[in-house]
Amino acid sequence: MSLFKKFFGSVNDPSDEGNESEFNNSATNLSLPVDERFTFNFRKNGGKFLYCENLNEVKEQFENILEENDWFESEAICYEPKLFSMLEENKISYDKPMNPKFLLATCENLIADEGSVLFSSSQIKQNKINDLPTNMIILATTSQIQECTSDGLRMIKKKYEKDYPTNITTIKYFEKVKEENFLHYGSSAKNLYLLLLEDL
Repeated sequence: MSLFKKFFGSVNDPSDEGNESEFNNSATNLSLPVDERFTFNFRKNGGKFLYCENLNEVKEQFENILEENDWFESEAICYEPKLFSMLEENKISYDKPMNPKFLLATCENLIADEGSVLFSSSQIKQNKINDLPTNMIILATTSQIQECTSDGLRMIKKKYEKDYPTNITTIKYFEKVKEENFLHYGSSAKNLYLLLLEDL
C-alpha cells in the first residue's frame, strides 16, 4: 500500500513539532485517511510498526524482532493454533511456558482514532492485560483498521454472530508515560510490535 510508504516519507521533522499546537495536530490528523491516522496515532502512543506486503515479509520481520531481542529458543504465550508454526520454526516453546518472553497473537481490530489494538478472548483468553507479558508481537491486516472503537465492536459482532467472545479490551499505551494522570490510571504499558500485512 503506497499510502503507508508515502506517509512514512512525509513524517514531520522533530524540530517543527514544537511550532505546531496540539489543536493543529489533531485537526490535521482528522483529515488523514483512516489507515494513515491509525499509523500516526499508534506510533504517537509508542507502538512499533512494521508494514509487510506479503507473508514472507511477516516471517522475516518476526525473525528480525526475535534477533533484536535475543528471543530465539525462548518461551512465549500463544493461544492461537494458526500461529504455532511461527514459534516452532524458531524453536520457541509455547506449551505451558514458565518464563514467557512475549505474547504472539492476532487481534480483532486496529482502532484509528486512538491508535489502539482491540483484543478479545479469542486472542488472550480470560487474561487481564496486566497479566500478559510486557512484550507483545501482534499480527494484523490492513482490512482490520477501523475508524473508532464502536466500529471495531460492530465488526466483532458481525464476525462471530453466535459465539460472541468475551474479555473485549484495547491496549493503547506502548511506552511508560512520563506523567501519569487519571486517563492512564490502571493501564499497563506494553512493548508492542505490530506486523501489519497488506490485504487490501
